[in-house]
Amino acid sequence: MANEKNELPKAAEGAGTPTPKGASESGGKSPQATPDSGAPAKPPAKPAAASPPRPPAPPKAPIKPEPWSNPLLDELQKRFPGAISEAVIFRNMPSLTVAKEHLVAICQFLKGSEGGTYTLLTDETAADYPKREKRFDVVYHLYSFERNNRLRLHVQVGSEEKVPSVTGIWPTANWLEREVYDMFGIVYEGHPDLKRILMPDEWVGHPLRKDYDILKQDEAWVKANLGIEKGQ
Repeated sequence: MANEKNELPKAAEGAGTPTPKGASESGGKSPQATPDSGAPAKPPAKPAAASPPRPPAPPKAPIKPEPWSNPLLDELQKRFPGAISEAVIFRNMPSLTVAKEHLVAICQFLKGSEGGTYTLLTDETAADYPKREKRFDVVYHLYSFERNNRLRLHVQVGSEEKVPSVTGIWPTANWLEREVYDMFGIVYEGHPDLKRILMPDEWVGHPLRKDYDILKQDEAWVKANLGIEKGQ
């Protein structure tokens, strides 16, 4: 009996080894390491280097006038020898430089059926080149309704030269030539009523000449007619 009292019950197998917390829940396996277990974090990947900027596209070559050849030009040169000094085409519009002495005869021919039926003078203007011997280009824009064609004429004149009027061919030239006279001071020979059309009749100077400053005014006219020293 004493032996039975003093004999301790046998411990269950493995009872002497403490079971880690949670081991029984995971079937006795050791817990797995997690990212928060103290392992160093990998550095973030570097972004890809930006590609260098593309060079700008090269500028387009400017469009330049090209020589023009046409049966109409051949006929003009045949009828008016030496009257046309240049024939070019620019942006699909032919342009002829015509001698002043032949201007009226050429315009009359162009208005007729043989010359292309250019029955409308859409515009008449001028351009100023002060350093050139023939300072002004008088420019005529013609249109043919019948053939849907356009034609530009240039006449070069000096600052003291007169230009023959084409009012007898195209009535629209009446006001157009008055505007050119008003703005550039170009005098039209044979115009029925050549006078200013935009500026006052007594105004001194021609505002679209290159030597007429943008702020220049006829101060005497401004003072006499508006009662002020300057209009600016």
